[in-house]
Amino acid sequence: MLALWLALAVSLPRAPDAALPAPAERMACFRAAYPDVFCGTSADTLVVCDAHRSVARTLAWDDGRGEKDYDAFLEDPDLEETVRMRYLPGPDFPVPPDNFEPGRIRDLELFQTIYGADRASVESQLVGIPWMPRRGGTSIVKVHKRVAAALQAVSDELERELAPEMADLARVTAGAFTWRTVHGTKRVSMHSFGIAIDIGVKRSDYWDWKRPDKDGRYHWKNRFPWAIAAAFERHGFVWGAKWYHFDTMHFEYRPELFATPCVATVDAPQ
Repeated sequence: MLALWLALAVSLPRAPDAALPAPAERMACFRAAYPDVFCGTSADTLVVCDAHRSVARTLAWDDGRGEKDYDAFLEDPDLEETVRMRYLPGPDFPVPPDNFEPGRIRDLELFQTIYGADRASVESQLVGIPWMPRRGGTSIVKVHKRVAAALQAVSDELERELAPEMADLARVTAGAFTWRTVHGTKRVSMHSFGIAIDIGVKRSDYWDWKRPDKDGRYHWKNRFPWAIAAAFERHGFVWGAKWYHFDTMHFEYRPELFATPCVATVDAPQ
């Protein structure tokens, strides 16, 4: 399984090829993940519908700019590029190859469409979730109402399942909603939409806290327990430990990356 996924991982950051499902199949991942937002597709767009299921507008699948270098791929991807790399759920995953990071590639317009176009719009839709109160958690984390049920389910599961030492780690959160950019960039953080949460900072690792080697590469590191990450994945959150630019405290609600065929599986084609 690991060898198969690694082969997929190496190929997916490159140009789309036979290893990737057809565009219509991958567009369906967004319809499955957000059925009240997207109500159809065309050859090159996702159709956004209003509350009455009338066509409101469309989102372009491909921006027509062709292949990009990694910086452009990260800074300004189109919708197709956000699902070009497939996320692999579960505890058995290899060290991510260079610049392989499904979920870290984000089309800003997608999140503005789903969660709100600006700070005021997002803030008007925030709700508070008591984080692991039965295991000593004291935080009320603010998240988007669309994510609240999933995050509540994670909190409940962690309270119910974790051994004391792991519960002590998981119950300490560095927050969910905060309107900001990603550190050192102009990119809007997913915390700005209330769909990400950071926990367990004392045992976390982050690529930007490390020095690259002489070749400019970052050496992956993770000390975070899989038992915690497992609960998040079961409810549609990707884990930043599975990125080349690792962020092991970070969990982000991305249900489209768990929908077939946008998720990696042992049966995925090479």
